[in-house]
Amino acid sequence: MDIAIDLGSDRTRVFIENKGKVLDEASVVTYDIDTGEIYAVGDEAYAMKGKTPVGVKAVHPLDGGVIANPELVEEMVTILLREVCNFKIVMPRVITAVPCDVTEVEKRAVVNAVSSFGVRKVYLIESPKAAALGCGLDIKSPHGTLIADIGSGTADIAVLSMGGIAVSKTVRHAGSAMDEEIVRYIRKKYNLIIGPNTAESCKLAVGCVKVPLEAKTFRVKGRDAVSGMPKFVEVGYPEMKEALEEISSEIIGAIRDVLEQTPPELIGDIHSEGIILTGGLAKLTGLARIISEQTKLKVRVHKNASNCVISGCGKAIGYIGETNKNPDGFSPLLNVC
Repeated sequence: MDIAIDLGSDRTRVFIENKGKVLDEASVVTYDIDTGEIYAVGDEAYAMKGKTPVGVKAVHPLDGGVIANPELVEEMVTILLREVCNFKIVMPRVITAVPCDVTEVEKRAVVNAVSSFGVRKVYLIESPKAAALGCGLDIKSPHGTLIADIGSGTADIAVLSMGGIAVSKTVRHAGSAMDEEIVRYIRKKYNLIIGPNTAESCKLAVGCVKVPLEAKTFRVKGRDAVSGMPKFVEVGYPEMKEALEEISSEIIGAIRDVLEQTPPELIGDIHSEGIILTGGLAKLTGLARIISEQTKLKVRVHKNASNCVISGCGKAIGYIGETNKNPDGFSPLLNVC
């Protein structure tokens, strides 16, 4: 029995062969700073962010799609996998997704983190490939497909054809960077200090890159930077557009760069089929519309955008047997580590 892992900066998801997705938890670890003792992982640890006592810290050990704290990631992976996996005799093979431009050092960190659970072999697949498989696309055909997988840590944009990547670009500023921008914006404009969890809730409620016709506000609660007293403000779409504009422009610029570097024949396919958005940030209000306006292409947001990568990793399990082969000139979908 083989497993697939989407080790994301925001969420960690696990897929088990013949069972489907069995785990979807926050990529957060709460630990004792002095002793290193782990208090909680996943959603339980996420609930502790910003509320821990002195000497205890709740952190995301992955940042920008790569591992920032290898030891904490190994602990987190081991604890989470123990909750859903019970392989006593045969160690499983594992498929995990990585950004397109990941370095060899970053690859090794991912492999070591996953291997800490005790596995037979680790296979890596680029996030856009996994997302395309999760969308149900035949990426092994000689047909150009542009996938933009926009998550919390990274935005991975790639043109796929014949099982490989023709052109790609990774932006290391996405959902979590937007949360940080919201924290800075609220403090600068309202003298209100808020935490990252509140910023994320605000982004989910009224985050946008193009102001919709409807009027909607979100009550942001925090501490007044001048008096130190509790305070709240009502924030709407226009403020969020201003706060998120820089990062969204960087992501849109990366999509345009990929299109400019794409071979003419593949561009023809993309012109017919359009762009597919996946990832948790794909449903950000106005994002698909503004990408369409900037590129003059159709843009589709997958109905299950957040789970496309883990679904694709699960489907990739079926390709393990042919990984070391190269049938009919097609590129292998997986990289063996």
